Amino acid sequence: MKIVRTGSAAWSGGIKDGKGSISTESGALQAYPYGFSSRFEGQPGSNPEELIAAAHSACFTMALSLVLGEAGLRADQMDTSAKVTLEQVEGGYAITASHLTLKARIPGADQATFETLANAAKTNCPVSKLLKAEITLDAALVE
Repeated sequence: MKIVRTGSAAWSGGIKDGKGSISTESGALQAYPYGFSSRFEGQPGSNPEELIAAAHSACFTMALSLVLGEAGLRADQMDTSAKVTLEQVEGGYAITASHLTLKARIPGADQATFETLANAAKTNCPVSKLLKAEITLDAALVE
């Protein structure tokens, strides 16, 4: 099976004074604004790093749902966030890390099994495989 999804971006102007918009095939984002100020100066609008963080969180959580099911477990609730780091490196900028934080309620799971399954999902989620950055995870079972 091969699945192709699309996203697009439009831009006009220079790097600092320019304005752009991001759109997704699904319509979840439709000409959503982004620019230098939203990426580097904390102004309103989106940026590639937050989109990657959302994608990594979603992908990892789905992958964990799969491996939990294969282990005979089912989550009552999983909440995942990702912090994606953009840093200036030699030759420009690079995304250097994605740190996942997971809080999960999984009846019947012990800590050791949970950590093993969460790490398998971290390694095998397609977005993790795409990123060349260090990918780390904090996973916590909650009552």
